[in-house]
Formats: sequence, C-alpha cells, structure tokens
Amino acid sequence: MLKLFTVLGSINAFLAVALGAFGAHALKDVLTDQYESIWNTAVQYHMMHAVGLILIGVLSEKVAGQGMMQWAGWLMFAGIIFFSGSLYVLSVTQISKLGAITPIGGIGFLAAWLLVIIAFIK
Repeated sequence: MLKLFTVLGSINAFLAVALGAFGAHALKDVLTDQYESIWNTAVQYHMMHAVGLILIGVLSEKVAGQGMMQWAGWLMFAGIIFFSGSLYVLSVTQISKLGAITPIGGIGFLAAWLLVIIAFIK
C-alpha cells in the first residue's frame, strides 16, 4: 500500500501543479473571475488531497488499521476525481449541473479523513 498511494499521490500532485499552471496561463483570458475561482478551488483541493494520498501511503505501514487506510486512500482518490474533476470541467464548460457531482467528492474526502482518524485511534 505504501508504494501504491505514494505513487498515486505523486501523480496527482504533478497533475495539480500542471493544471494550476494551465489555469493561470492558458485559461487566464478564457475564464471569467467566477470560473477562474472555481478552477483555483479545484487545484487547491487537488493538491491538498494528493499530499493526503502520499501521507496515507507512508503512514499506512505504521498503523494497525491498514484496511481502513486502504479504504481512506481509495476514497481520497475518488474524491479528487469527483470533487476537483467536476470543478475543472465546470470551469471550462460552464455547465452548472456539474456542480451536483462535486459534493460526492467532498463526502469522499470527509470519509477518507475520518477513516484515517479511526485507523490511528485504534
């Protein structure tokens, strides 16, 4: 699990930096202030949870609740896809209905962090 989530986290950190730069340069004249703000929120949460995936990978070897840590990793990864992914697509398409997908990712993030807490308390 150490290698899997550390690699997934590192790939996502790379993507967050690349998408942040893309938004700042290629999309700066395309997006309105509102959608640029949404893009930036996507990048911010993407990076925070990419680091979270790396931490899960590293810390999973240190706790008894490895199964919970594995679930936490997958939920965090899904959270990135649903939360940040929906916001990226929303920003460039301006299809407001995509905002309905975003909370699914948020719930994934919350559940992942809760599982990390429980794994360490055990």
